Amino acid sequence: MKIMVAIKRVVDYAVKIRVKSDKSGVETSNVKMSMNPFCEIGLEEALRIKESGLASEVIAVSVGPSQCVDTLRTGLAMGADRAIHVEASATLYPLSVAKLLKALADVEKPGLLILGKQAIDDDCNQTGQMVAGLLNWPQGTFASKVVLDKEKEVATVEREVDGGLETLCLDLPAVITTDLRLNQPRYATLPNIMKAKSKVIKKFTPQELNVDIKSDLEVIQVTEPPKRKAGVIVSSVDELIDKLKNEAHVI
Repeated sequence: MKIMVAIKRVVDYAVKIRVKSDKSGVETSNVKMSMNPFCEIGLEEALRIKESGLASEVIAVSVGPSQCVDTLRTGLAMGADRAIHVEASATLYPLSVAKLLKALADVEKPGLLILGKQAIDDDCNQTGQMVAGLLNWPQGTFASKVVLDKEKEVATVEREVDGGLETLCLDLPAVITTDLRLNQPRYATLPNIMKAKSKVIKKFTPQELNVDIKSDLEVIQVTEPPKRKAGVIVSSVDELIDKLKNEAHVI
């Protein structure tokens, strides 16, 4: 069984986000970029499944500009067997990415497609659900535990919901999106980083996959949230109630 893992190149989680001077988007020039943390968790889970003998191959997939190759090399250094890069310079939204992943799934025929539940740049939390709908595959989102049964060809997914935990049993092939508590991703070792340089990265374009990536969305303006005002110390409960009622207008 093949496992295909979608990974995204995003601004590193430790970087302070800055808006461009023309307010057209977030500044990405000369900014450290890295693999989306949720995608790292998804790739780690795929590698663990392969190491347990339940999968034969892990394929890392990324959609975006040419710099995504660096992110794919990181995935290969972590242990992925090969990688696929769909090169697209246009701004990509979840539906376009889902269509491209669906096209790749039709080519590769994976038994399991794993994605991070969301990316930390746009926080959309939509791609996994959309690609499951396009493929007509069962889906398990926000997975905190995944157990595969190769003989029965089912995946048991434990997911976190508002009321506690929910357990789903999915017929394979299926789509799973990963939550934070699923695992702790491994670090790529220096020998594996060197080996990753010789691993294959296959390239596609949206046109080769017969996917139109035009978007129905347009970003008008991106602005920073207003700066938070400094707090004040009140001397009595009556003063607190007065401020909440007459200044904050919350009671």
